[in-house]
Amino acid sequence: MTDDGHKRILTRVGLNILYYRREKGYTQQQLAEKISYSKNHIQQIETAKATPSVIALLDIAEALEIPVSKLFESK
Repeated sequence: MTDDGHKRILTRVGLNILYYRREKGYTQQQLAEKISYSKNHIQQIETAKATPSVIALLDIAEALEIPVSKLFESK
């Protein structure tokens, strides 16, 4: 996969996290506190400036009460 392909996936994941976070009514700070990450790290993941670990994706999905697969779906 090309760097562009990776960037598209990371952007999709970030936008999905943003969508489901807002759907839950959480701020970035609230989500960060729920999973013991910094608000800055959540912001970087949502904007595709950081590559989340598998563990981070699992933690985020659990906090948002969604299957991790939803983070990869195209909308």
